Amino acid sequence: MLSKSESHTSWQESVISSTWLTYILEEWTGVDYHYLYYIGFILWVLHIIFFAPPLIFISLSCFLNLLLHIYKRKNALDEDFSNKSWDNERFMVASILSMCGKLWHGYELHGIEKIPEGPGLIVYYHGAAPVDYCYFICNLYIQTGRLCYSVVDRFFAKLPGIKLYLNLLPAVHSGRDESVEILKKGNLLGVAPGGGQEGYFSDENYNLLWGNRKGFAQVAIDAKVPIIPLFTQNIREGYRALGKIGFFRWFYECSRLPLIPVYGGFPVKLRTYIGDPIPYDPNITATELVEKTKIAIETLRDRHQELPGSILRALLERSDKHQKED
Repeated sequence: MLSKSESHTSWQESVISSTWLTYILEEWTGVDYHYLYYIGFILWVLHIIFFAPPLIFISLSCFLNLLLHIYKRKNALDEDFSNKSWDNERFMVASILSMCGKLWHGYELHGIEKIPEGPGLIVYYHGAAPVDYCYFICNLYIQTGRLCYSVVDRFFAKLPGIKLYLNLLPAVHSGRDESVEILKKGNLLGVAPGGGQEGYFSDENYNLLWGNRKGFAQVAIDAKVPIIPLFTQNIREGYRALGKIGFFRWFYECSRLPLIPVYGGFPVKLRTYIGDPIPYDPNITATELVEKTKIAIETLRDRHQELPGSILRALLERSDKHQKED
């Protein structure tokens, strides 16, 4: 415990340090210190606006993971998520996330009837924060009872605090053989060929950044399943990344770690559109199938997304009842 005199001395030192720092900033900037306080407050508010929503979503995921652990322990369950005992919790998680999407983004899903009853590979555009895909798989489960497996980055699969949550949805992070096996069992599987590269370095023009990736097309060919294109309107306006900053690009290229800061969480209108399936063709090559898939997603983008994207316009669309035809 500090004595009263020690506490008073510490407070005085703090005031002196603060005054000294303010004086230095005033000398450097030529701005009166009163205005510096106002500027600091504004920057603090902007920091909360820009970076808090993504952190809130991550916190929600951790909270749901905690609830799942409690449920698992209370009911003495193992991690066999095909067990019917997990259905109630899966529905609860899907309902909470779906409600978040509806309240914050007015989320809508269009074209769900285009998803075939059998297996299929769902290929989607990867936003800076793919919350739209999360809302999609939750709404799909609520409306049809169908699970959609999701290919996620190994980094996220190893993050503490969300493993149970990811496995329940369910998420996979292995290679091509496991993906083919999942599809051959009659399941849906979702993948974003652009991955982090597209999420961090694409922009308001929604360019597909797939490079030479064609593994997903080979998976569809090997499993003999259709590809189902998917695109979400305004996802790039809701969440943006600092990928254009040179240091972050360099860091990602060197490490391949998905740690580039994402900001936003703006309550823009999000609408997910499902395109017509690209049927399995035994005579098509993986390269040709990649091009057909790109064209299908770009067609959805050009039909439903005004380019370049605008945060203000996307916000105003929350009150716009008009939507483009599917």
